[in-house]
Amino acid sequence: MRALAWSPTLRTMALAPAAIGVDNGTVLVLITVVVLPIAAVAFARSGAAWRGIGKGAFGIDREPPASRTGEVKAVDRAEQEAEARQMLEARSYRRQRRGEPPLDIEAEMSRLLDPAAAHPSVDAELRAEVRQLVIAANERRRRRGEPPLDVEAETERQLEQIA
Repeated sequence: MRALAWSPTLRTMALAPAAIGVDNGTVLVLITVVVLPIAAVAFARSGAAWRGIGKGAFGIDREPPASRTGEVKAVDRAEQEAEARQMLEARSYRRQRRGEPPLDIEAEMSRLLDPAAAHPSVDAELRAEVRQLVIAANERRRRRGEPPLDVEAETERQLEQIA
């Protein structure tokens, strides 16, 4: 059997007598046996390098902040009313500057701050079902380490999307 060999004088591949009679299948098995352990070790040691991709001085992705395990504090009712009034006054002022009629701030305050008055068409059964869904979503958020949502506020937000 003759094999291809490099000929330095002709600088081409030339047919030369085979030194060892090895077929192609044996060569593939030998290469696999030699390369496979090297690849496995390289793959096992590359975990830290993969975790470091995209990080560093110029990386955009940062480690997420540690989750807060404390309870969410309830907002003081007086503070909530003051902030709502400030927001409504600003909205009314912008409407007046555009030439539109001003808002009735007191009516808007009662609509915003009274959850039952906000959705008179929503029956108690639907409200209870949406509230249960929000509580279930909070449980999933806690398991993921995210802070829980305010149940009442989220219930109202979802009811507004429905109505």
